[in-house]
This record gives sequence, structure tokens and C-alpha cells, in this order.
Amino acid sequence: MNHPATILRTGRKFDQVLEGARDVFMADGFEGASVDDIARAAGVSKATLYSYFPDKRLLFMEVARNECARQACDAVDMVETCCTPPEAIAVAARQILSVILSDFGQKMFRICVAEADRFPDLGRQFYESGPMVVRARVKEYLEQATARGELRIEDFDLAADQLAELCKADLFPRLVFNIDTEFTEVERERVIKGAVETFLARYGA
Repeated sequence: MNHPATILRTGRKFDQVLEGARDVFMADGFEGASVDDIARAAGVSKATLYSYFPDKRLLFMEVARNECARQACDAVDMVETCCTPPEAIAVAARQILSVILSDFGQKMFRICVAEADRFPDLGRQFYESGPMVVRARVKEYLEQATARGELRIEDFDLAADQLAELCKADLFPRLVFNIDTEFTEVERERVIKGAVETFLARYGA
């Protein structure tokens, strides 16, 4: 798995490969994940695995892209059911924080940091196919709400980034530095409430 290649997203075993790879990457990291272990976890032969993903980095990025795209769609679906900016921003903030604190989100973050020296493009590719997907969905909502006169935003990219950063307050550094590994619903809602109020104080119509 050394050369970039086009991903073949067809065939009945494609989802099996992704699920198996997800489990192995989360358990062993990027470098520690072997082709044999991934094929075994997916219940496919190495030949089948190679037919979908000739490059391990492509497989890693597809796992990240698939998971983050699902989370982004979930966030948009929930936001679109809301009526007011406070409700919608709270839903978006809750989803962003959920992803940040999730086992998947934390392990992907740690993998990218750990492999930054050996594979400098890995973090960038993960960011583009993961967090940037969620960011684009949030930005889309902010643009629509501003067009309706519900928000007052000029720089939508900055506003979307600021919302995400507000959601990291307190809990994210405690998790990254292994001060705490679990947080109560009260702790989560405290951060979400603060993020929404701060964001709307700046951008509310």
C-alpha cells in the first residue's frame, strides 16, 4: 500500500472493509494497523482489500471521510428541524462537542498528531475530509440564517470556526491532557450554553 490510487466505492464488501479498518485504526493507530489485521477484521481477503484500497492512507482517509460526513449530515438534519437561531446554534454546538469528545474524534486527533512527522500530509487530508465537512455544513446554515435576517455575519468562515472553538472550552483541553476522560451532561450543557450565548451576542440580529 504505497502508491496513491482511486478509491472504488462499489461492491457488497466495501462497507465491511471500512468497518474493519475503522476498528483496527482505532485500536492500533495508523502505523500500527497492518493489512493482515484489517483484512481479518473486515472478513475479506487481502486481495479484496487491495482491490478497494491499494494505499493504506487512502483507506484511513476514507474511514475518516465516511464517519465525518455521516456526523455532518446528522448535524444538518437536526439543525434544519429547528425554528430559531438559538435553537439551531445549540443543536450545532451540541453536535460539534459530541464529535470532539467522542472516542472516534479523540483517537483520530491523536493518530494525526502522532503521525505528523512521518506523514505530514495525513493531518491536512484528515482535516479536509473530516472537520472541514462539518465546518462547511455549519457555514451553509449561517449563510442561510443571515440571508433570512436572523443573524448578522460578514465573515462566514470565521464565524463557523469561532463556533467550533467555543465548543472546545474547558472540556477539550481536559480530555487532551488526560485530566478527565468522561464528562457529565451538566458539564457538556454548560459549555454549549456558553458557546451559544457568546456566539449570538456577537452575531445575533
